[in-house]
Amino acid sequence: MAHSTLPVIQALRTTAQRLATEAPYEWGHMGSCNCGHLAQTVTALPKGEIHARAMQRYGDWDQQLRDYCPTSGLPIDETIDAMLALGFSRQDLAHLERLSDPFIRAAIPFERRNALRHNQRDDVVLYLRTWASLLEVELVDKLPLPDFTPARLVETV
Repeated sequence: MAHSTLPVIQALRTTAQRLATEAPYEWGHMGSCNCGHLAQTVTALPKGEIHARAMQRYGDWDQQLRDYCPTSGLPIDETIDAMLALGFSRQDLAHLERLSDPFIRAAIPFERRNALRHNQRDDVVLYLRTWASLLEVELVDKLPLPDFTPARLVETV
């Protein structure tokens, strides 16, 4: 799963919020689909530019991620580079396009999980928010906490 960092969590939350507030969504458009919206957040590129970059090579996001080469010089690979540099993996992005990560899906309430559709705006928003929440829990769990045991408190006084 993606790195549990504030920038990754913020990218997921920002993307979910933009989608929830009726940003143009079209699953079949490389700049307006699930990964396309996350790419917009990460790169600040408009949907048309992301789509144009992707059209320079054959395939949907899944195919683009499989064919990704960091030294290709292709603009879509530069877009993917930015997403990977932030802390996402190619597998994370492939799962996002299909809303298929089993760990994230397991955290979604059962009644919604079974009806989750990869090309429905509200389901994408739910998936992104659930993913961000899971990463937040992981991040908090990694934070060092001060030692407040009574013996330790007496030593410092």
